[in-house]
Amino acid sequence: MDKFRVVLNIANKQSNLGFGLLALLTAGGEQIFSSVVFSCPCNELNFIYGLVFLLVPGLALLLLGYILNKKTWKLLTGLCHGRAKLCSCKRLRAAVTVLFQINTTALVAPFTWIAVALLNGNYYECLMTGTKVSPVQHLCGKSNSKVPCENLHRFPCRDDRVLKADREDVLLALKAQSQILGWLLIASVMLSNLLLTCLARCSSPISYLQLKFWRAYAQEEGELIESYNAKHAKELAQRNLQSFFNQKPAEPIITPSNKEWEKISSLYKFSTKGQYYSTLHRYVETCQESDDGMMRMASIASSGSADGHPAVLQFVDDCTIPV
Repeated sequence: MDKFRVVLNIANKQSNLGFGLLALLTAGGEQIFSSVVFSCPCNELNFIYGLVFLLVPGLALLLLGYILNKKTWKLLTGLCHGRAKLCSCKRLRAAVTVLFQINTTALVAPFTWIAVALLNGNYYECLMTGTKVSPVQHLCGKSNSKVPCENLHRFPCRDDRVLKADREDVLLALKAQSQILGWLLIASVMLSNLLLTCLARCSSPISYLQLKFWRAYAQEEGELIESYNAKHAKELAQRNLQSFFNQKPAEPIITPSNKEWEKISSLYKFSTKGQYYSTLHRYVETCQESDDGMMRMASIASSGSADGHPAVLQFVDDCTIPV
């Protein structure tokens, strides 16, 4: 799971490289799973067994992608609280956009699993030999056919009760069907990704170079936030422990308030009126009064809601086709 989290984090930061590594890791896992774990029962359970191995691991990878994605918890945290104001249309649209971004990352591994499994053909063979509506049922019942329909579920196990030639013809037909479906799935995913990438790029409110700068800033800010959180939490914990064991008053340490944490954790919607690159950037620029009473004027005016990246631009980052 830790390796999957690392690759998922790379996918969030470097879309093309990350998605490639994630797909490669999933494909390798499917090959190992197919050769070591999978064993068609060759009985009435063929259909259920093959269907489970084809789809359930993909579902598990999808759920794992949701669990390990930081945007999932950033979107859901506090959603049911009274202060979560998602009733407005703008906030709702921003939430839907972020949810779409989460799905584009989470769906990479499941689609890869299903596509590689179909290209391999083992699951499909087991699945289709266990159903009465199999596309190879037309081979049964013909006057010149030597394929016994009642033994069709035994084909994946290379049963000697069926002639080898007849068995191989059926299995080759099933494998061909499986590979056709696999390539169609790959082609449809790639075409959809290309169309969505083109749409996102065409509707981008900023230029290509500014977008690359934005992505670099967002990556640096995310890494520094993790570092600062750990450092500040360690300082606060050390102060509290020293105060407790030494029985001395604690030294003051400035910590952001709940309201300030909420401001930099909200969803972000890009606005062309300003040049804020995150909610943190907007908070720092628009903070009206510092702790010493000095007024700080906002350098740029803007409006909207946040998620480390602007919603429309982060969607572009999540695409896998380089432009």
